[in-house]
Amino acid sequence: MDHADAVPVAELLDERRYLLEVTCWMLGDAREAETVAAETYRRWYGLSDARRGQIAAPRYWLAKTAGAICLGLLARPSRGASQKDTERRRTDAALEKEVSRVRRNAPDSRAPAERAAFVLNDVSGAASESVADIVGRPESACAELADRAGRGLRCRRSRPTPPDDHDLVARAVREACVHEDAELLESLLCPDATAFFDGGGKVRTLSRPVHGTRQVARSLLTLLARHPRTALATQPVNGRTGLVVRYGPQVAAVISLDIAEERVVQVWVVLNPDKLRSWNQNQPPAPGGAGPSRPRT
Repeated sequence: MDHADAVPVAELLDERRYLLEVTCWMLGDAREAETVAAETYRRWYGLSDARRGQIAAPRYWLAKTAGAICLGLLARPSRGASQKDTERRRTDAALEKEVSRVRRNAPDSRAPAERAAFVLNDVSGAASESVADIVGRPESACAELADRAGRGLRCRRSRPTPPDDHDLVARAVREACVHEDAELLESLLCPDATAFFDGGGKVRTLSRPVHGTRQVARSLLTLLARHPRTALATQPVNGRTGLVVRYGPQVAAVISLDIAEERVVQVWVVLNPDKLRSWNQNQPPAPGGAGPSRPRT
């Protein structure tokens, strides 16, 4: 697994804020600035993993790309219907490129195909023909794979974790992250644990799910790397105890944990600013579990 896209949350937010400032200054329109920033990140994810790994200063590359997009927009005599057509073509081309990338990088083994079919079909709600196209198998085979993965997951969760046990595991995960204790964090994860990172194409984060105890622990510790303004709290997330990451007063990420038999099975990390809006509106102070991810010295 290439961890070139694993970046501390503080760096992610500063980088996105910088891009928006540059594009808004060039275009004079906050909404267009958001669009350009999103297109910039789409181009970043359009690069191959190897190409991204060769870029020594991603922030500089993103700023340069965003500036070029802005100059292109400013040079156009009209930005009406032709702009919509161009955006649609860009979206179609990006989708086609992503499908090709998934096909090239998909391992020839059953378990990853099962996970992909299950996540795309049951979790993301993608159409069956789209799932088949991405996974590279017939629709009937994808349906069988998704069903098999779902049965396995339901079997593992046939004995729901009691709320108190879930709370204890979630708090232990927080402690491991706060103290950067990789050994403790790995002990709290299932061997086949999976982490999903939702940046919505608006934050530079891992573009694919991360699988395995060591890989999941490493990606979480990188995301939550020590920074004096970063705080990590245990709070209710989707009805169960999860983790909320703050950068200063701003909620930067919300992490929900699927736990079975006192081990974390899946980690869902939401970094998409659009999905975090409700968390950043009229938020009360963080509860007692909050604290800086680095002990004060």
